[in-house]
Amino acid sequence: MENIEKIKSIIEALLIVSEAGLSREELRNAIEGSDAKEINEAVRLLKEEYSSLSRAFNIAEVAGKCRIVTKPEYLPWISNLYQKEMDRLSGPALETLAIVAYKQPATRAEVESIRGVNVGGVLKALLEKDLIEVRGRKEVIGRPLVYGTTSKFLEIFGLNSLDDLPLLRDFTEEDLEYGKPHEQVEVEDEGPVAANVPPSSGEEEAGSGSQETEKEPGDESEKTE
Repeated sequence: MENIEKIKSIIEALLIVSEAGLSREELRNAIEGSDAKEINEAVRLLKEEYSSLSRAFNIAEVAGKCRIVTKPEYLPWISNLYQKEMDRLSGPALETLAIVAYKQPATRAEVESIRGVNVGGVLKALLEKDLIEVRGRKEVIGRPLVYGTTSKFLEIFGLNSLDDLPLLRDFTEEDLEYGKPHEQVEVEDEGPVAANVPPSSGEEEAGSGSQETEKEPGDESEKTE
């Protein structure tokens, strides 16, 4: 390849036209004659360049893909332009999602043992929002379903991989205190955006009265957890 500046310009163009972002491997395949070292260096230089200039955007790596994203301080104006109703995750839903994220693969019973309440309805809501998915069944009596997070979860929370989750030891006792007022997270169905909004008075525990059985999506036979 001619030089790193040329590769930088090509990567910039590719990321601008890509809606879902591109992995480093996809970038290398698209730029004939380049290698992984050149791609990594070009991406690094672009990140530094965007960060040092008065640009409204930067390069972020989310769910394993590089993408050009706007900086958080411009969210109010972007929200004014794209006024779209968003789904909201309540405190209980966020707690359940966090437990699945850190403990995955996790069964419903394991999540309930930590939260202390029935989470059937919350798990169903998280499945419908594509934030968690069924990963199979645990090889114990009853063979309960096990859940894990999805790539959309990484996108919503701006994570490149699960390794980017904060370490539990980084949380204070106050952070982990259940029962305190909860913030909500907004989840946009298309073009995921995460933002904090004032806490709601209700909790997303619609399934608290469901039976102690669960069905695998698309399977009409009941499986006892």
